Amino acid sequence: MRLGKTDVEASYTSGGEESHKTVADDVISSTTTTPPPPDITTKEAISQDEEYDEDDFPDGGLRAWLVIAGGASIFFCCLGFGNSFGTFEAYYLAHQLKGQSPDNIAWIGSVSAFLPFATGVLGGPLFDRYGAKVVRPGTILYIFAMMMLSLCKEYWQIMLVQGILMGIAMAFLQFPAFAAAAHYFKKKRAAALGVMVAGSSIGGIVMPIVLSKLLNSSGLGFGWSVRVIGFLIMPFMLFACVTVTPRLPPRQRRFWMMDVYRDRKFVLFCVSFFFILVGMFTPIFFLPTYALRRGMGATLAGYLPAILNAASTFGRIIPGILADKYGPINIFGLGAVMTGVVIFCFNEATSNASIIVYAVAFGFVSGTIVSGASAAISLFAKDARDVGTYMGMGMALASFGVLVGPPVNGAFVRTYGSFLEVSVFSGAMCLFGGILALSVKLMMPQGILGRT
Repeated sequence: MRLGKTDVEASYTSGGEESHKTVADDVISSTTTTPPPPDITTKEAISQDEEYDEDDFPDGGLRAWLVIAGGASIFFCCLGFGNSFGTFEAYYLAHQLKGQSPDNIAWIGSVSAFLPFATGVLGGPLFDRYGAKVVRPGTILYIFAMMMLSLCKEYWQIMLVQGILMGIAMAFLQFPAFAAAAHYFKKKRAAALGVMVAGSSIGGIVMPIVLSKLLNSSGLGFGWSVRVIGFLIMPFMLFACVTVTPRLPPRQRRFWMMDVYRDRKFVLFCVSFFFILVGMFTPIFFLPTYALRRGMGATLAGYLPAILNAASTFGRIIPGILADKYGPINIFGLGAVMTGVVIFCFNEATSNASIIVYAVAFGFVSGTIVSGASAAISLFAKDARDVGTYMGMGMALASFGVLVGPPVNGAFVRTYGSFLEVSVFSGAMCLFGGILALSVKLMMPQGILGRT
């Protein structure tokens, strides 16, 4: 408080010199007192609302790469297992579900691929709000589902466990991994996500080979074959529980950010991803079944998902590096267009050698889809702490493509008895989705030729 001239004169009148000294001391004290430190609550509130620019992102370092390694472990166990569904499809048709049609069995894989994306609308926001705690119950639920699958004998049991329970558990694992990686990487985000999602390709190499050997060349039977996979994934999941940690403080805003759906660019991109997902799972689900119809042996056909995923390892990492240089949407859209072209050729591979070459070609060009989509969606988030929410809500919108595509293609196989119609339909969906993704750039300031 500052005293005026009249206040000082009044002090002389009322109290003399001694009173004046007291007032003067008060003036000096009031102008030199150090302001009290802000309380902790206020400080935390400020830190939770501040914006983080790219200089805040380490883009490397031990902790950042441990997060990527933990995320890769999650994708090894979850999406890697999902990518081996072609081996399950062929086995189910020949054994406990041999009375079912291909499209009915495809519904199991379709639901198990749909729910990790659809329930990301919970998994992503939960990580943004509560951090890595989400990974632990997801791990317990996923391992429990794996052990329950080993006991399943009927169609409805397999659908309930492999389709629904596993699918829900994956959402509480995959989206926290995506979001945690976005906390550490900005300039190298697409490359880091490519390395992380490449874990699914490695899982897609190991698990089909192990499953094919266990199911077709051993006396263990279905139950113990699946249990062996369950024991295999346990240490990887425990490693992920320790290493997948956030860097930024959690946000304290609304759980769901419904205003993200008001962004036309974001919605159009998600719609493009929907069409891509309708078509891209066709070779993943049906390639072993197609190979068996072309005369390939059961063991070699069971290895096809592993060959496909080996190629997709490079298809995830190399496009990720290119995406950081040329733009995530550019590389994602181009990868989707190329995937559509390769799917058009599905029915043309007739010999064992040509089918193997086809698996390599499809694995490489389709490798960029999931990791590329996550990198592209992260562009729309204005704050890195919201990336999990954007990914979860965006992929939930696109996820219905996974639910629709494989059963429709299974119905084509049942109705026409060939894969020609399947290749035309799925290829057209991917091609259209890729073109639609590239058209999003027309709505961006950088334009169609910009680096986005």
